[in-house]
Amino acid sequence: MSLHYVALGDSTTVGVGDPLNGSTTDLSGAGARPGEGWRGWASLLADSLGSSHRVTFSNYATSGATVPQVTADQLPETGDGPIDLASLIVGVNDTLRSTFDAGQIRDCLHQCAAQLTERGALLLTVRFHDHGQVFGLPAWLRRPLWQRIEQVNAVYDDLFLQYGGVRLDMADYPEVYRRDFWSVDRLHPGERGHRRLARAFADELHARGVRIDVPPDLSCAGEPPSRWADAVWMVREGVPWLGRRAGDLTPWAARMVLGQFRPPADAGVQRLRA
Repeated sequence: MSLHYVALGDSTTVGVGDPLNGSTTDLSGAGARPGEGWRGWASLLADSLGSSHRVTFSNYATSGATVPQVTADQLPETGDGPIDLASLIVGVNDTLRSTFDAGQIRDCLHQCAAQLTERGALLLTVRFHDHGQVFGLPAWLRRPLWQRIEQVNAVYDDLFLQYGGVRLDMADYPEVYRRDFWSVDRLHPGERGHRRLARAFADELHARGVRIDVPPDLSCAGEPPSRWADAVWMVREGVPWLGRRAGDLTPWAARMVLGQFRPPADAGVQRLRA
């Protein structure tokens, strides 16, 4: 049986965090494309599906992609032929930008889901976990970020209700909040995280009748990043990244944080009435 699987998304679907050479610190994911030194959960899932089917796998994900970019750039690349499986996992990059637009995200994701399912695809999506908890952010900063993530999650809830498919709720997996699930940057899954994600999708597909003779292996070739690797990455990559993004993130973060403490617009009126 033949099976055509297409993957759309950002750096997580590219495979950043799961380098083919086993390193967890030396490779940068900036501008990465599938097959350029990274493996990742989508490739692992495709290999597993290949144990039972003649699989054609096309990964169109790009590092740094936002939802509108996936719709404008990646979706047309999939062509117009039939598709059996389509993974659509994107949205975290959108939550980190001052241009965040929940309405645009909703429209774009629905456009992707509609076109993919019309071509026969079983849709693979997720609900995102609390990234602020993984980063160890203080509660006052986690709350506004989580509000944006939940807006994206609400769209994925809509997609699941309307188009069906397989949806993983990342918060249902306790290991998501363990350090060894993540790569050195704590933004991308490490080898263990990618393997766990591939296995979770494979288990769900198998439960739905998709034959998978050899599920993705959960054993890892590499080791999770050490505290020293964390520190080295922060100096080499983390601080420069924050510097590049400061002009975009800082105004948004300041507005969001202040919004947590600003009284409602009618608070003064209510006090006068009292």
